[in-house]
Amino acid sequence: MAAALLLGGTAFAQQAIFAGAGVESPVINEDGTVTFRYRAPKAVRVTVSGDFLPVQKVKMGDREFETQVPAELKEGQNGVWEYTTDFKVAPEMYTYTFNVDGVSVVDPNNAFVNRDVASLTSVLLVPQEGARSDLYAIHRVPHGTVSKVWYPSAFAGFDRRMTVYTPAGYEKNTKTRYPVLYVLHGIGGDEDAWVTQGRATQILDNLIARGQAKPMIVVFTNGNISQEAAPLENSTNYTRATMSLPQTMEGSFETAFPEVVKFIDTNYRTIAKKQSRAICGLSMGGFHTLYITLNNPDMFNYSGMFSAAIGTGSEERATYKNIYQDVDGKLATYFSKKPALLWIGIGNSDFLIQANNDFRKKLDAAGYPYEYMETDGGHIWRNWRIYLSEFVPKLFK
Repeated sequence: MAAALLLGGTAFAQQAIFAGAGVESPVINEDGTVTFRYRAPKAVRVTVSGDFLPVQKVKMGDREFETQVPAELKEGQNGVWEYTTDFKVAPEMYTYTFNVDGVSVVDPNNAFVNRDVASLTSVLLVPQEGARSDLYAIHRVPHGTVSKVWYPSAFAGFDRRMTVYTPAGYEKNTKTRYPVLYVLHGIGGDEDAWVTQGRATQILDNLIARGQAKPMIVVFTNGNISQEAAPLENSTNYTRATMSLPQTMEGSFETAFPEVVKFIDTNYRTIAKKQSRAICGLSMGGFHTLYITLNNPDMFNYSGMFSAAIGTGSEERATYKNIYQDVDGKLATYFSKKPALLWIGIGNSDFLIQANNDFRKKLDAAGYPYEYMETDGGHIWRNWRIYLSEFVPKLFK
């Protein structure tokens, strides 16, 4: 019986390894189009959705929306459904899913999958030399080390985890000290988000290797102060990942953040001064970036707000209301200390663009300097990767 169980388990493992064998998907064709395939002999309808598809205008009643309409796959031999784009897919990193008779599934022939909160999507990377997406690819350049690091949080009352990138040569250059960039995720994300979906470590390796960015330590925190770490790697075990977490955008994370800076300065060879520290974040992380910066005006010389989730009413519902009070006074103090850079980026169809424009009007009215980048598209990872790749080369000059 034991032998039978062992053989059965081995057979199952081999089945998992070879699932979808003989079906290649996705395929980047020589003419720049991309082919997607899915084997489903009994399916009635198969579609593919993803941000590689062109935006189309769709009417619903009296209103018009911009959306990406799913593409239909056609059934061919042996129950293999297929779709080839009728356009060249621009160099970029995309995500996509199939829908098989009403059920959304990842591509079983593509081992590269991203998790965004509780959603899984397959990954399509279309690199091209000289294009921005080339930063997201692995090249034969010196690579930094990526570590999962636990630190004690007196505020939370338990150890918490962060991801730390140390640049190539850090282990050997034992006398060299480095500037530090802190990178914050969005709501529902965690310390893995920027490394997986954001391709942050590839961006850093490539920019540093090209001489376009200074070698730096980069810290990816977990902004959910109620959690130790990413889902299934903390004490909640199989609790479903969710955006509805306690102690979110109510001042706890901002209040506790100096613990992170102190731990990094104590345990890594940092240049422990304002001129050598930077912070940035997307959505909730942009919100955190703003208020961490304003409440610690001597801590960061560079701050980047990527699609910042400001103006959502979180400030009024806060537990630690002092974090969000007297914004005008805190801005005056912050800019009186002449920071090197406040950088703001957002998509032109992002649902947060009005709130960000209102914040920029406040800065303009006071004559405060900042840099601004507006891109196409909405609240999406494609934009946030662009913003990180634009922000990093501006640091520590």
